[in-house]
Amino acid sequence: MALRRITLRDFVIVQALEPVELESGFTVLTGETGAGKSILIDALQLALGARSDAGVVREGALRTDICAEFDCPAHVRPWLEEAGFDADDLLLLRRTVDTQGKSRAWVNGTPATATQLRALGDLLLDIHGQHAWQSLTRPESVRGLLDAFAGIGAAETAALWTQWRCDQKALQQARQAQTSLQQERERLQWQIGELDKLAPAQGEWDELEAQHKRLSHAQALLDGAGGALQTLQEDEAGALAGLARAQALLQAQEHIEPEFASLANILSSSLAQASDVVHSLQSYLGHAQVDPERLAQLDARLALWMALARRYKRAPGELPALLEDWKAQLHELDAATDLEQLAAAQATSAAAYQAAAQALSAARARAAPRLSQAITQAMQDLGMAGGKFEVSVTKAQEAASHGIDDVVFLVAGHPGMTPKPIGKVASGGELSRIALAISVTTSALGMAPTLIFDEVDSGVGGAVAETVGRLMQRLGSARQVLAVTHLPQVAACAHHHLQVAKHKSPDGTSSTVQVVQGEQRVAEIARMLGGERATETTLAHARELLAGASAPTT
Repeated sequence: MALRRITLRDFVIVQALEPVELESGFTVLTGETGAGKSILIDALQLALGARSDAGVVREGALRTDICAEFDCPAHVRPWLEEAGFDADDLLLLRRTVDTQGKSRAWVNGTPATATQLRALGDLLLDIHGQHAWQSLTRPESVRGLLDAFAGIGAAETAALWTQWRCDQKALQQARQAQTSLQQERERLQWQIGELDKLAPAQGEWDELEAQHKRLSHAQALLDGAGGALQTLQEDEAGALAGLARAQALLQAQEHIEPEFASLANILSSSLAQASDVVHSLQSYLGHAQVDPERLAQLDARLALWMALARRYKRAPGELPALLEDWKAQLHELDAATDLEQLAAAQATSAAAYQAAAQALSAARARAAPRLSQAITQAMQDLGMAGGKFEVSVTKAQEAASHGIDDVVFLVAGHPGMTPKPIGKVASGGELSRIALAISVTTSALGMAPTLIFDEVDSGVGGAVAETVGRLMQRLGSARQVLAVTHLPQVAACAHHHLQVAKHKSPDGTSSTVQVVQGEQRVAEIARMLGGERATETTLAHARELLAGASAPTT
C-alpha cells in the first residue's frame, strides 16, 4: 500500500471531491469520453510538483486545493529527515494554486518547494503516460530508458565532459591569442619595471610629504621652539618664574583662605606641565637642524612619485596598489600563455572523460541484451508473436556529455525480419504496444511503490487488451497500480474499479469519482463494451469478462 487517498477542491471541473480512498493492488479509472478520467492523475501530478498555472483553478473559484495522503515508505524517510520534514507513518502532501497562478505547497504541514515535491514524486510514483510511444524515437529518451534499466547515470560523465570542454576552450583561446597576449605581457613588464624603480611602499607617500613639510620649514620650527623656550625660562619675566611666584603667594595665605590651597595645587600642576614642555623643547632643539641635503633627496623622490602618477593618471598614493595589480595581471597572463600547462590540463581532463565514458559504454553494452530480451518477451504477450526488440549500442561519431554511444531501439514486427529503427517500421498500434511492453518491463525496476498507467493501452484491443489487463493485474500483486483505461478487458482484470462521471447543473459542469462494485461494475463494463445503453448481450459479456479475469475482490 502506498497512495491512500486524494482530496480535491475547485480543480478544473471538480468543485469538491471528498477523499477518494485507494486500495492496494490494481485499480482502474474508467468513464465516458470527456468525463475527466485522467483528472485524478493530473491532480496527483500537481500535488507532486508538476508545473502549475491559473488554468487549473475551477471557473469562479479563488484557488484549487489538492491533498494526497501516502503511507510513508522506508526509503523515503531519510530524504524527509534530511530535508527537515517530519517522517511519520503517513505522508501528507498539499498544494494550492490561486487565480494569479501563485502556488504554495506543504509536506506534513511544513512549507515546501515545488522542487522538493518533484523529488518526493520520484520516490513515490512512477507514471507512464498515454503518449509514451512518442519518446521511442528521441535519442535522449531511448538512452535514458537503457540507463535506467542498467541502473547507471551519466552525471559524472557529463561533469567530466564539461571540464574537458572548458580546458579545450582555454587552450584554443590561448593559442589564438598568443600575439596579443605577448604584446600585453611586454607592456605590463615595462610598466612594472618603471614602478619597480620607484619601489613605492604602502603609506610611503604620506610619510614623504610629512617629512618634506617639516624640513622645508625647519628654520621657522627652530625659531619657534627657541622663542617658546626663552619665554618659559626667562629669569624674572619667564612663565615658569611667574607661575612659581603665584603658587608661593597662594600657599602663604591658604591657612586663612582654604580655597587658595586648591588653586595652588592647580598652579603646581601647570608648573609641572610647563616644565615638561621646557624639557621637550630643549630635546627638540638639541636634535633638530636644517638639512638641505636631506631636503634635496626628498624633493627628488617626491618628483619621481609625481611624474609616475601623472604618467599613469593616478593619485600618487595609489601607485603601490597599481603596482600590485599589474603584477597580478602579469601572473594571469603568464598562466594563460603557458601552453604546456594548458595542454597538460586538457589532456588530463580528456583522459578522465574518456575513462568515464568507456565505463558508461561498457555498462550500456552489458545491459542492452537484457533489456532487449525482456521487451521482446513482453511483445509476445501483447500480440506481436515472433516480433523482436533490439537495443543497439554503437559508437557515436562524436563524443558528447552523455558519453560516446548512440543508442537506438530496433524492432522486427514479424518473424524472420531484420530489426530496423523503430520509427521506420512500426505502425501506430505497434508503437503503442511496444511502449506498453517497455512500460511494463521498466516499471518493475524502480523503488516507487505506486505505478500509474495513463491510457498506455491506447491503440490495442481484443485478446491483446486482455493480456494488458492480466499484466497489470500481475503487477498489482506486488505494487499499487492505477490505470486510466477505455478497454473493458483491462477494467475487468482490476482488483478495484473507480468510475469517473461528468454532471451538468445550472452552476456548471463537474466531475465525480465513485467506487463501483457488483452490478454497478457490470453496468460500467457493459457501457464500455457497447455504448451508453446496456443490453442483455453486453451485460452478459461484461459478467463473462469479470468471471474470466478472476480478479480478487479485496
